[in-house]
Amino acid sequence: MSIFDVTIAGEINLDLILYGLAEQMPVDRELLANDFRLTLGSSSAILAHNLSVLGIRVGFVTRVGSDPLGEIALERLRAAGVDVSCTTFAAGSQTGVTILLHHGATRHILTYLGTMAEMTVDDIDSSFVADSRHFHVSSLFLQKGLQPGLPALCRELSRKGLTISLDTNDDPEDQWGAPLDEMLDCVDVLLPNEDEARRMARTEDLDEAIARLAKRVSVVAVKCGQRGSIVQTGDQRWSVPPPRVVPVDTIGAGDSFNAGFLKGYLAKKPLSECAAMGNLTAAFSTLRPGGTEAYRDAELLQSFFAAHSETAVLG
Repeated sequence: MSIFDVTIAGEINLDLILYGLAEQMPVDRELLANDFRLTLGSSSAILAHNLSVLGIRVGFVTRVGSDPLGEIALERLRAAGVDVSCTTFAAGSQTGVTILLHHGATRHILTYLGTMAEMTVDDIDSSFVADSRHFHVSSLFLQKGLQPGLPALCRELSRKGLTISLDTNDDPEDQWGAPLDEMLDCVDVLLPNEDEARRMARTEDLDEAIARLAKRVSVVAVKCGQRGSIVQTGDQRWSVPPPRVVPVDTIGAGDSFNAGFLKGYLAKKPLSECAAMGNLTAAFSTLRPGGTEAYRDAELLQSFFAAHSETAVLG
């Protein structure tokens, strides 16, 4: 039996979130936010945290700098039960950080990559990530050091019987180039949002984008925000509506969708149920600021999922 259900090789940072600032801001002025949060950030770490809270055994490989930010982020994962024992520490480097300026439905995202771009396949203990049922990669275009060796690592893990999932997240250079094309031949589950799906498929038509991607990847699950999600395998497609909640903050909702979807996928649930589970875990994450704060509130977690017991996420 594998030690882990899911292993993740990915970036880690803290999110510094400021609320109440105008979208258009003058320079050389003291601009006052009306609220602030420091939360665990990065797609990979948010997914690891929330998967572990949902009862999945998670091993996480990352690289942090020699600074307090990295240790704070790692401690958040340890507290959630994530195994971070294969972390590498980069003396002289700084852990990355993201500053989010929240404007209601939109936000500015300002990121210093730091060690996010430094980790390479050589930093990954292959026996650690292979001792699992499933391997996941997020933030493909931010992890520049990991990119060259990643397709070969995924092929090796696939040969060992692991299933593979990928959430590319955004490409800041908007090129959607290497190693994406090679990675699409390596993964079993692709987890983009609708804008990312269009961009990687190079079409403005979402239906066509999903159809094109489904010819390359066994399962394509597309996050569509307030409209829920669409999942396709082969020629079969399901559109799955979300539960109704009043969101406080949508930061990390996509990563939380991944957590619910992968929990269902590993339990071999029908894909429509996996999408419903993803919609539910995404909706739950929006009830608190940041991508993990709702999952740190055990009482809120239990009451929310008890009220939505028709979708058995925790069972």
